[in-house]
Order: sequence, then C-alpha cells, then structure tokens
Amino acid sequence: MPVFVVHEHHAGQLHFDFRLEIDGVLASWAVPKGPSMNPAEKRLAIHVDDHELSYASFEGVIPKNQYGAGAVCIWDTGPFDLVSGNPIEGRIEFVLHGKKLNGAFVLVCMKGKRKEWLLIKMKDGHADSSFVMRPLHAK
Repeated sequence: MPVFVVHEHHAGQLHFDFRLEIDGVLASWAVPKGPSMNPAEKRLAIHVDDHELSYASFEGVIPKNQYGAGAVCIWDTGPFDLVSGNPIEGRIEFVLHGKKLNGAFVLVCMKGKRKEWLLIKMKDGHADSSFVMRPLHAK
C-alpha cells in the first residue's frame, strides 16, 4: 500500500509539506496552513517538485543556503488508498489512514493554474468541523 507523509517544515515561514506516494515518487504540495479534517476548510496547496521515496522518513535540519533550509519533522504519516486521478489530470481522490488524518480527501488543481491546488477533506465519518491545526513544534 502506498504511503503519505505530512512534514512540518520550519523554513522561512512555517508550512506543511503534503506528500503522496504515486508512481514511485512522493508527489508533493506545500500547504501553508496545513491539512484540515474540516470539510468547510479548503486549504491552498502549492504543487512542488516530486521527492524520492526515501524522503518519507526524513526528519532533521536542512542546512542554511540549501533549498528548503530549516527544521523538518513528520507531523503525520501512514498508508493511503488512491481512489482516482493523478497530478497530471489535476484531480486526485484518496483515503488516508494516518494517526491524525483519516478518511477521504481530494486534491484539485485550481482552474487556469498549474501549481495552485486545493486540499479538501471530504464529508465522511472522519470529518471534524472543530478541527484545529496544531504544529508539533513552536518555531
């Protein structure tokens, strides 16, 4: 079963890197506010370069003067089921089985944009309208 990982990334500005194992790589999006379990909260997700699968277990500090410099820790991880789609199609539906993120989600490319997507929690038994995103570490 493929894996997903959410990295909490303390770069110039705290953000969360959302990654899905697709076709042998980690398809990746930078999510400034982090994912949400609340279907009413559509989160901006900027599509970034794919990462090697080995990056799924990475935690540590990326040195200054390197791309993505700053502390990185795993906020959530686990297997996921791909329901349909892929990054080329601009729509991916999937079900996460993490410690914090569970249930059905969709990533949708915004019309007329290549890099700008929305990460949306679908309404299901795991949805939580009271969800509050909490980083693991203060900067």
